[in-house]
Amino acid sequence: MRRETLTSSPATESKPKGSVNVEGISMIFSRQGHSTQVLESINLQIKPGELVCLLGPSGCGKSTLLNIIAGFVKPTAGYVMVDQKQVKKPGADRGFVFQQYSLLPWKTTFQNVEFGLKIKGIPKSEREDMVGEYLNLVGLGKYRNAYPSQLSGGMQQRASIVRALVNSPSVLLMDEPFAALDAQTRHMMQELLLNIWSTLKTTVIFVTHDIEEAIFLGDRIFVMGVQPGRIKAEIDIPLERPRHVDDMLSPKFTQINRQVFELIREETLKSMENL
Repeated sequence: MRRETLTSSPATESKPKGSVNVEGISMIFSRQGHSTQVLESINLQIKPGELVCLLGPSGCGKSTLLNIIAGFVKPTAGYVMVDQKQVKKPGADRGFVFQQYSLLPWKTTFQNVEFGLKIKGIPKSEREDMVGEYLNLVGLGKYRNAYPSQLSGGMQQRASIVRALVNSPSVLLMDEPFAALDAQTRHMMQELLLNIWSTLKTTVIFVTHDIEEAIFLGDRIFVMGVQPGRIKAEIDIPLERPRHVDDMLSPKFTQINRQVFELIREETLKSMENL
């Protein structure tokens, strides 16, 4: 793995919970007698409260890696530790936000967000307070009684995010959650995510194929290579926080963008050569 540091990265505020260690993860999928190695010897160390992005071209295995951290998929080799406990299955310590909106259509915004708390047996009055607070945090308080069909795409994804966060996970896993949104809404959601993260300081692992998104959001970017998926480079992002969309026009942002683009381009050309 090549580590590329442009300048010293800002210190990341630590929290007692939210450390993630990925140790020697490899993944081989077998189908009809044919085996494909999707991931090879992935090693990551993520600190509590850090926001990191997994970035790479299609087919590099970044979503597979996220699913392994979530406990949805068992790796062929290696293991994942979250707060010094080995991941063997999905758990409440890891919240997950999918690319596609995953709200239950027959439940209101409030009912969707409170669902996990209700299953855990949290008293109704306590659920009311917690869900109300989180809905207000993302500007959905007045839409608490609306159904998903009555919400825009960005509003549905906001509800999905707070549904994951209201259960107080140590780690929030996000699989290209803004990919289906238009450019303006996507930028607004990115700023909203940073505002939530700066308030809660939950560890976030964010999968994306968008270079600007990864630079704008992340403390660090893990650039993944293809065939098989591996960590090609680790890049510290030295942009100050809080960040705003206007930062994307700065010379420093452009410099990082150019560097990451060349790394991704190498891997994209490699994958095209093997088509």
